[in-house]
Amino acid sequence: MAGGRKKVSSLRKTRRTMRVRRSLHPAARSNKRYVKKRARNKVLNKGAKVPASRGMPSEGVISESLNQSDLIENEDLSSEVLLTDAHIAAAYEEGYRQGYFEGGEAKVGQLIPPLMILPELTVDDLIATGYLAVASTLFPLIPPAGVYDEMKTALDQRTPLSLIRLGDGELLTLAHDIVIPTEQAVRWGYFLPYAGINLPDPLTREALANSLQIADLIGVPESRHPSYQGLLFPILRHYGIDYRKLRMTSSVVNYTLNEEGFLSKLLVGRKILIIGNEAPGLSMLLEQQGFQISGIIHPVQGVADVSRVMEQTIGIEFDIALVAAGVAAVLICTRIAKEQGKVSFDLGHLANKLESGEVNLETRL
Repeated sequence: MAGGRKKVSSLRKTRRTMRVRRSLHPAARSNKRYVKKRARNKVLNKGAKVPASRGMPSEGVISESLNQSDLIENEDLSSEVLLTDAHIAAAYEEGYRQGYFEGGEAKVGQLIPPLMILPELTVDDLIATGYLAVASTLFPLIPPAGVYDEMKTALDQRTPLSLIRLGDGELLTLAHDIVIPTEQAVRWGYFLPYAGINLPDPLTREALANSLQIADLIGVPESRHPSYQGLLFPILRHYGIDYRKLRMTSSVVNYTLNEEGFLSKLLVGRKILIIGNEAPGLSMLLEQQGFQISGIIHPVQGVADVSRVMEQTIGIEFDIALVAAGVAAVLICTRIAKEQGKVSFDLGHLANKLESGEVNLETRL
């Protein structure tokens, strides 16, 4: 019996309480077996029994802390309670419900005087009513057909034209340290190194701001998300740029031009320069379909590579440049139009999708 008590006492002293911290990263889902195995090994290595699984979370990061005050006399380790997927889902649902309230009905409540209520009208009703009052201030974007007409005219008349597009990468770069702190921009823009930029980078920020003022057509996001229009208009205000004087289209105009058959029609009979990491595959694809490729420039190693790319364009004869180079594409497109008097088009991820076969080059028109 004495030996048994010593064994139980030793077990209590070495027991570790596992706490699960919810991870939102999708990659954590693939670690389910690893997490279970790691947790089991940690306990076994201390000479303890393996707790019976009662719903080990499919996502999570396990942290260990020795907390003997949590130990209860004669507690069976197999009864340890762990967060289950159901617990996590319920917590997420409650957090979403509370956030939805705080961002809507709670704000309405702040406008209502004490001892008064606003029966039967929801926040959606109030938004709809308020929208009608401001609908006259809607600002139109140039549709794909209009973009095609302007680009075709520039090609026919051999006049310069640049079409750039602003996504979250460009907007976070423009916003950092002036609209939002750099640290916040880095958190929101975890993908920025893939797009060819590392923050802080004030020189690139100012170069992008200059591109906004000289570009002929600018694709802007239709989404009002905090990373899109939530940054766009504060950026324009900071730089004193009047959006009414910009010629704006949708930031997904690259896709819609292709979907409606305008892109292929635009390229017929033109000498095409392709710039970006997908240039070899995309040029081969276009050549197989009968388009004339006059040159390719690749790779493009981020915004620091813009000057080298521009030097290489000098020796190539082309009518239109298709550029797929992340944030650097904005700088390359505006410089091609300004310095060489040619048409340039920020093709973006459409280049990847065309090259991989995920999207076909449409030729309906």
